[in-house]
Amino acid sequence: MYANPYNPLAWIRGIEKGNIAFGKNIWIGPFCVVDAEYDTIHLGDNVNIGAGAQITTHDTVKRCVTAGEYNKIDHAPIIIGKNVYIGSNAVILKGCVIGDCSIIAAGAVLKENTIIPPFSLVAGVPAIIKKNIETDYHSWTKYDTL
Repeated sequence: MYANPYNPLAWIRGIEKGNIAFGKNIWIGPFCVVDAEYDTIHLGDNVNIGAGAQITTHDTVKRCVTAGEYNKIDHAPIIIGKNVYIGSNAVILKGCVIGDCSIIAAGAVLKENTIIPPFSLVAGVPAIIKKNIETDYHSWTKYDTL
């Protein structure tokens, strides 16, 4: 079994195959699932993944409901930009693309192939864009000097 260098209480699959590209300064909380067994996951720099979040590049829905007659595992890559915060228990399904400087709220579920533009606050089940946070971002990055 591959030794997980990010959090010993998180499950990371596919890293040993080269299916996961981690940027710098990645934080992964306990009880997370990052599953790139069947396709690739790219995490940009400064991504934080809250406890219990799940990121998976595949599913077996069609195989299951057809009692195995559909004998494939459907999969698609996931791309997560830089400076992205993924809240606790969020779920990101195959084919999603998340733009830089975005926030995925706790418990949000991104349906497969969802594309999130940069500076988005995303929440809900299914997840939708609640607001653009670019103005907030600029206020957060300017510090008063006393």
